[in-house]
Amino acid sequence: MIKTETVVIEGKKLKLSNPEKLLWPEAGIRKIDYLARMIELSPYLLPHAQDRLLTTIRYPDGIHGESFFSKNLPEYAPDWITKRISNDIEYAVLDSVPTLTWFVNLAALEFHTAFNTHERDNYPTSVVFDLDPSKGQVFEDVVEVALLVKETLDALGITSYIKTSGATGMQLYIPVGGKYDYDTARKINEFFGHYFAEKYPKLITIERMVEKRGTKLYFDYLQMWQGKTITMVYSPRAREKAPISMPVTWEEVRKGIKPEDFTINNALDRFKVTGDLFKPLLTAKEPEPSFEAVINEILKH
Repeated sequence: MIKTETVVIEGKKLKLSNPEKLLWPEAGIRKIDYLARMIELSPYLLPHAQDRLLTTIRYPDGIHGESFFSKNLPEYAPDWITKRISNDIEYAVLDSVPTLTWFVNLAALEFHTAFNTHERDNYPTSVVFDLDPSKGQVFEDVVEVALLVKETLDALGITSYIKTSGATGMQLYIPVGGKYDYDTARKINEFFGHYFAEKYPKLITIERMVEKRGTKLYFDYLQMWQGKTITMVYSPRAREKAPISMPVTWEEVRKGIKPEDFTINNALDRFKVTGDLFKPLLTAKEPEPSFEAVINEILKH
């Protein structure tokens, strides 16, 4: 018999089935623990999910069980969940603690969102450099490349923000306030991809075929596109130590970090010190003049 508890969150009554089920066995995190941690993290996570189509990865039996991507909301979803239609798919928008609780109960352990808001579906809010290690590489290789990219951006006067993916890679964000459409954003990203691959040919590649990358880091300029998603900031990951995708300072990157340094269990203590390091991305209305000048030069060619 499946044990079920009823919880009331912001006036919404929700059922929590199998509250004692271990979702992250190695970290000792049960579903009830997961819910408690996500409610604590919600003030930081929810603002970054506003008006963005949500895709989750569900693990009904925990991180070592089978998993599946979930985009289309099931018919049994509560009426009060905010919904958006895109390409005949009914997506949820993760905009409240009750909605977050509902997904926790479904054992949605990873949250992925679009690069754009639904309101402006052809305009990404940031240019994102996705740094993915190749087979045989370690996280230190990702850090090395991230710092080289940062060095170039600094020389151009461009402010960038960085987060761990929570898994093996990192992503750099340069806010543009949704000024450019995806075609233009792709040109910008592709330009930088070619530039870094040519400047550091022994370290960076834009080769699409995995078997041809060797042990070079993949600068994935193709991921940022309409309809595609990225692990959202502060999302948990289905890995043994329950890491989350965490913004970090460049000073931390230089000193040396690992994805597992930032977990569901220790994130709140960190936030009390750092706050939301990605908060500037929420209010950016346009690119910095320095980045806009670089973009204008790129678009001339």
